[in-house]
Amino acid sequence: MPKTVVILGPTASGKTRLAVQVAQRLNGEIISVDSRQVYRSMDIGTGKDLDEYQVDNQFIPYHLINIVDAGAEYNLYQFQQDFNAVYDQILERGRVPILCGGTGLYLEAVLKGHRYTAIPVNEELRAELQNYTGEELLDRFRQTPSDYAVLADTSTRKRLIRAIEIATYLTESPSIELPGPVLLSDAVIFGIDLPVEMRRQRISDRLQQRLQNGMIEEVQRLLASGIPAEKLIFYGLEYKFITQYLNGELDYPTMTARLETAIHQFAKRQMTFFRKMERDGFVIHWLDGRKPLTHLMDIVTDTLALNF
Repeated sequence: MPKTVVILGPTASGKTRLAVQVAQRLNGEIISVDSRQVYRSMDIGTGKDLDEYQVDNQFIPYHLINIVDAGAEYNLYQFQQDFNAVYDQILERGRVPILCGGTGLYLEAVLKGHRYTAIPVNEELRAELQNYTGEELLDRFRQTPSDYAVLADTSTRKRLIRAIEIATYLTESPSIELPGPVLLSDAVIFGIDLPVEMRRQRISDRLQQRLQNGMIEEVQRLLASGIPAEKLIFYGLEYKFITQYLNGELDYPTMTARLETAIHQFAKRQMTFFRKMERDGFVIHWLDGRKPLTHLMDIVTDTLALNF
């Protein structure tokens, strides 16, 4: 019996459906690894699809969904702490943790047990770095050597600023004791892959379905509850563009076109991150997302039997 199973993949790839089936077969419980599904009342836009957590009238337990209020501050370090607590509880119950999600940074952090997420935010430094160009940020990072340098993800401006923040903290506090990592080295990782055109079609179809089934009204309710527009825009994708539409900054056709493009770009970045994980040494057993669910389950079962 495996100790930990991971089901990853880009948005709209069918991760949840597969994870639920795996959990039922292995007597498992699902841990969502999604940076936005932690928020309550953000259901349609984050694709929680909670009705999928039931198989043959059996409810499959899930965790780290709906654990903080929308608008609240929540970060990777908090996620790690919450994850570790839930993970230990599942093992104590004699069940198998099934990690399911597409937030690569969160997945990597819990699989590697990153210690550096405990390093606090430096608002003053971040304000200073906002004025830097991309090349200037890279130069600043190179000029701040630390043990974190070889681990840092500098693929986006936001991550590069965080990398500088961590490196600066380590340089200024060389004797600091960081929490020890909890390494999930025995996890078996499966990834769902789809041809680009099929992935794009699924994303487009799902977006139209969600727009027609309450996603705009969901954002309206969040705004009416007192959550500032800038906070929803910070959450990105659906919440960003629909908020701009509701505020009159975008008309409906422009909003849907820009949102669709942004989701396609997001899915591409997800796959890029997963490939980076492979280059960093993670073994991902890729599954053909075009195949029937029963076929994917057979491959998962056979692979797990070979690994344990």
